[in-house]
Amino acid sequence: MREVPTPEPPKGHVRIRTAACGVCATDLAMIEGNPRVKYPAILGHEWSGVVDAVGPGVDAALVGRRCVAENVLADGGEVGFEHPGGYGEFLVTAAANVQAIPSDFDPAAAALIEPLAVCVRAMRRLGEIEEGDALVLGDGPIGLLMLVLLKRAGVKKVVLAGGRVGRLKLARHLGAREALNYHKQGEISGQGYCFSTAVEASGTAKGMRTALNVVVPGGKVLVIGDYGEARADFPWNLLLHRELQIIGSNASAGAWPEAVRLATDAALPLAKLVSARFPAERFAEAIDVVRCRRGDIVKVIMEWT
Repeated sequence: MREVPTPEPPKGHVRIRTAACGVCATDLAMIEGNPRVKYPAILGHEWSGVVDAVGPGVDAALVGRRCVAENVLADGGEVGFEHPGGYGEFLVTAAANVQAIPSDFDPAAAALIEPLAVCVRAMRRLGEIEEGDALVLGDGPIGLLMLVLLKRAGVKKVVLAGGRVGRLKLARHLGAREALNYHKQGEISGQGYCFSTAVEASGTAKGMRTALNVVVPGGKVLVIGDYGEARADFPWNLLLHRELQIIGSNASAGAWPEAVRLATDAALPLAKLVSARFPAERFAEAIDVVRCRRGDIVKVIMEWT
């Protein structure tokens, strides 16, 4: 923890007093080293807060509003990556990106609107969902939120596959027809499952292979994980002969208004994904809890008071 000057919002920007910030696996990757950030970067892209000050040209009525915001700024950088984020007591973002939320909305749950927006965009990319079953590979926050949105979209049977007992129990509570532990299940493609849609949210090559193997001819594979330097290693004729659709979805552009509406009006169970809360000064503990990959941990939140 270190002291830095309180930022002043330039024209068209606002200063946010951070209320809560999620610790994301992407943050751990940044800490380990990534070309996007250089020490001493201030991470934190899953945040909620209150507008504390406005720059020139911004309506002063925004001050005091609880909010979240799209993180991509005009220069292409993002809050929490190239620009200081919610690991700081204050951050600056574009006023045009701000999305107001109700004053009584739980700030920790509001921090999950960022991954929710990622999933809302993914659902749009997926398009119309035909009748049939869906398989979600990955029991992290993205996989669990995709489960919720698929159920909300009317998919009657959603199966989620993951490797952590606590998260799989939560998946069943959130509506999964089955929650499969791949450590015990073995190859899902060998179990007779057949899905019209597969959502690959694990970010693993094995998960991608499984997704391609379990969808029916003409089925859709939505790719929403992060695969680093991994390369495709499947027969291209698999796509040709079975006429599969592979759909990639990245980040959350254009999805924030709907994500905020779903979070605040539709009573989505965002708070159920919050596994632990730490005051910001205990940031090291919060990060260690995420790093240790305990099976009952979904999302760790740091709170500013």
